[in-house]
Amino acid sequence: MEQEIIHVYLMPGMAANPTIFEHIKLPEDQFEIHWLEWMIPFKKESLESYAKRMIEHIEHENIVLLGVSFGGILVQEMSKYVKLRKLFVISSVKSKHELPKRMKVMKYTKAYKILPTQLVSSIDFLAKYAFGDTVTKRVELYKQYLSVSDKHYLDWAIENIIEWDQETPNEKAIYIHGDRDGVFPHSCIGNCIVVNGGTHIMVITKYKWFNENLPKLILQGT
Repeated sequence: MEQEIIHVYLMPGMAANPTIFEHIKLPEDQFEIHWLEWMIPFKKESLESYAKRMIEHIEHENIVLLGVSFGGILVQEMSKYVKLRKLFVISSVKSKHELPKRMKVMKYTKAYKILPTQLVSSIDFLAKYAFGDTVTKRVELYKQYLSVSDKHYLDWAIENIIEWDQETPNEKAIYIHGDRDGVFPHSCIGNCIVVNGGTHIMVITKYKWFNENLPKLILQGT
């Protein structure tokens, strides 16, 4: 009897392309990895609508869904409309209460509406915004991972991060966070697997941890 292959779908962070997962390798006799990519949102599209459209790119049932950063917010929304085997949220937030103070201030002042996203022609600006201050000295290394520079997408993404309205963590999600995450520094509290030394880009820098632990976490309880 052939062993069932578990399909694992990976969603990158804001503005990133799925090559951030290029070093994530799972045993091929058990798992098949699929990369999801950002679409350009419709004008004034809700996150709910976007999540439903992203689900149309899933071609299998009872999948594992993993999202990083803003992708982690998106997969939490997607999980409301699709049956999953497991849901992983990496380097992200469990609720709106974990957003950093600067984002909460932006929410109430609506300052994000005047953020200079037209500067995305500068990869240095985009890398720092997407990956955090720690990336500054290594920006050349991460240029390859940032490809979504459409101003409409970036405006939409920033607004939907700041305006995300989830009150409590998803009880079925497995949250994984680095203890040195400078973008979402408040997300190690509560029901969360903490990766020592993990920064906001740990899916790249700590890929060995994921390769070792994801198979066990996926199969746990099955």
